Amino acid sequence: MSLWKKLSAVALTAAIGLTTFAPVQAANRPTSMSPNAMVTTPHYLATAAALKTLEDGGNAVDAAITAASTLAVVYPHYTTIGGDNFWLIYNAKTKELKALNGSGRAGEKATIEYYKSKGYDKIPSRGYESANTVPGVVSGWWEAYNYAHKSMGNSKLPWHKLLEPAIGYAENGYPVSPNQVYWTKYATDPTDNELKNLQRFEGFRKTFLKPNGEPYAAGEILKQKDLAKTLRIIAQKGADGFYKGEVAQKIVADLQKNGGLLTLKDFEKHTSTWAEPITVDYRGYKAYNVPPNSQGMASLSILNVLNNFDLKSMGEGTPDYYHTIVEATKQAFADRDKWLTDPAFVDIPVDELLSKQHGKELAARIDMKQAAKAVEPLDPKGDTTWFGVVDKDGNAVSIIQSHYFDWGSGIVAKDTGVLLQNRGSYFSLDPKHINHLEPGKRTFHTINPAMLFKGDKPYLLYGTQGGEGQPQTQAALVTRIVDFGFSVQDAIEAPRWLHGRNWGSASNNLKVESRIPQDVLDELVKRGHPVEKLEAAFTDAMGQSGAILIDPVTNVKFGGADPRGEGAALGY
Repeated sequence: MSLWKKLSAVALTAAIGLTTFAPVQAANRPTSMSPNAMVTTPHYLATAAALKTLEDGGNAVDAAITAASTLAVVYPHYTTIGGDNFWLIYNAKTKELKALNGSGRAGEKATIEYYKSKGYDKIPSRGYESANTVPGVVSGWWEAYNYAHKSMGNSKLPWHKLLEPAIGYAENGYPVSPNQVYWTKYATDPTDNELKNLQRFEGFRKTFLKPNGEPYAAGEILKQKDLAKTLRIIAQKGADGFYKGEVAQKIVADLQKNGGLLTLKDFEKHTSTWAEPITVDYRGYKAYNVPPNSQGMASLSILNVLNNFDLKSMGEGTPDYYHTIVEATKQAFADRDKWLTDPAFVDIPVDELLSKQHGKELAARIDMKQAAKAVEPLDPKGDTTWFGVVDKDGNAVSIIQSHYFDWGSGIVAKDTGVLLQNRGSYFSLDPKHINHLEPGKRTFHTINPAMLFKGDKPYLLYGTQGGEGQPQTQAALVTRIVDFGFSVQDAIEAPRWLHGRNWGSASNNLKVESRIPQDVLDELVKRGHPVEKLEAAFTDAMGQSGAILIDPVTNVKFGGADPRGEGAALGY
């Protein structure tokens, strides 16, 4: 039996409780437990592939690369090799936590003057001109792989083996999931030529729709032959196979033929960069995230504010609980929106913004009887995949990978199979804006992976999909596990909310899942929250999260996957 068929069989066995965007009335999955290693991803095929990498002797970084590359094939509406990634990597050998920024920079021709000359007052959200930043995904994989093999010293697997599952699913096909069906239909709505109607782009149409122009149905096999060829080149040549040579040449040729801005020089110059993780204390734990240009500082800021409230005495799921976290989110977002961009271009006072004193000052602004009206979030959408791995030696990876909107720019570069991101469309064309467009600049990124340490070791790996919702869902996971003792799976499944806007949402209100009791919602409305009760009990409008908890006494790994998605948490 081929590797591809073996992985498919394992994954189908693991695919319990699959859900779509439609309402799901019950979840109640058990938390997965393992004495050795654990993987959680938002798609069961990726989880199965990563688990096999671990069983074959790979380390946590190897397994993360396998998961990342597999997701880039089987979850193309959320992530592709044309996007970006951010990593937190714990090295059990050196006892060191490192952050890796795998996000791309704006091209040398991407200027405010260019877009203004074309009559734009904002960068287009879709199309060739929205793909103005170099994809950083492959560079992130390659940089992490080389670091792990030099410093962890516990892997038996060469680079090319890690990409075999992804190549297999691209070449031989994979069963299209219900979630992909939903987002394909959403993206091919012919009534919206700006954000949807992506079938107008030839590459998208030929790659992700059937020959008759219809979306694939759930369970039908989708093959991506061009992507398989590209992945084989990367498997042979590493990152140079993507950024130098025929793949980059084909991407650039297609972009420039159709009014795009990226050049071969942009690709050749691209590098991922290492950084010190940023951190705050939370109830005796250390919460870590990645520094700007990611909004990880907002995720930490929320916890920094919540330190000043006794959530446990409020009770989980009470009006006070929801009100406090939503109000803390508003304060954290105000700081984020004022400062967040590429730190190579702006000196961002991260230490001050995450200081205990600043957390107290933000907490003091919160009125427990009245929702703040003056602090409004930005409107970033975002389609993303978070996933986590812990190996038998204690190495741990929290990673997030995305191409921004569902289906990114909508552009599949000709003859490459590479669906390009539209992350650079979030740059501002106002030269006075903190995140204004400049060549070589990294834009504000919503995606951020997280870890929580107990003592000097990882205790909880966690993260989620969902733009504005990521810091809020991270706060939900941490508070429910740390403050209220929820199991990993129960914390993931508990009712969620979203203050602000996520992909597919047009309003900046407080969206809540329908399982939150009506009397709680009535009290939130009384305090001034613009509550919108969604019909769904579970909906991926709240993102697809995951988590792995490592018991510090027994070393057992507890893994959870979100019923709002199609993932699985598996160990051995």
